[in-house]
Amino acid sequence: MNKKIQSTNTNPPDLQLVLENELVKLVPLQEGDFQRLYAVASDPLIWEQHPNKDRYKRDVFESFFKGAMESGGAYLILNKDSGEVVGSSRYYDFDQEKKQVFIGYTFVGRKFWGQGYNPAFKQLMIDYAFQFADQVMFHIGAENVRSQMAIGRLNALKVGEEEVAYYGETPKKNFVYQISKQDWSGI
Repeated sequence: MNKKIQSTNTNPPDLQLVLENELVKLVPLQEGDFQRLYAVASDPLIWEQHPNKDRYKRDVFESFFKGAMESGGAYLILNKDSGEVVGSSRYYDFDQEKKQVFIGYTFVGRKFWGQGYNPAFKQLMIDYAFQFADQVMFHIGAENVRSQMAIGRLNALKVGEEEVAYYGETPKKNFVYQISKQDWSGI
């Protein structure tokens, strides 16, 4: 089954509130953030396990960034104390009838790996999503063991596999993970 990920007009109107905790601050992604975000994303090692391994290239990242801007749910992740760019993530494919939303298109600069940033911003995003959804879903590349391990630490369950065409990119095999509101106890 091929699934094309794209923006929909069914997003809740408040999908890009500023979210923050003691470690990170998530702010709605703006056009002017491209250079700062690309400075982080231009590291090929960030993408080595990702299905789309060439996102470190400027032209490929430009398409990724355009999709982020069109999504209406993209965030710039900042270190709360220094304001330094940690990475990016977004909400997408909100389905009001199913009361579910996806979180993804996530990347974190290597400088911030293994220091609690990923669980810190995921906790914020998941907690907020459960204010309007009953299920939070994730697409994780079939070869992306690092992200599979990280999502497993959030007690997400693998519920399927599908070919996914990320914005402007060719379809790749992804695993689908789910966290249900009733099962979420935080990190």
